[in-house]
Amino acid sequence: MRGSGSKNSWALFLLILTGIVLGGFIGMLADGVSFLSWLSYGQAFGLQNPVVLNLGVMSITFGLSIEINIASILGMILSIIIYRFL
Repeated sequence: MRGSGSKNSWALFLLILTGIVLGGFIGMLADGVSFLSWLSYGQAFGLQNPVVLNLGVMSITFGLSIEINIASILGMILSIIIYRFL
């Protein structure tokens, strides 16, 4: 049973998600700046061609693509550090 002083795992999830999104945005903005361009270095992976399920009446398309860069990793680490001090 959790006590009233325990930390919320949903708050950690939201902070990590926010750190990834803001880090990705900063990495995208830093791509044009010469001395910050290393923040935009990253990798994209996922399904190249989405999977299509045709049921006759409707068609469902499944796909996943993840793009991660240095700035989003730094944002995730920073959000975990912030969570530890909350």
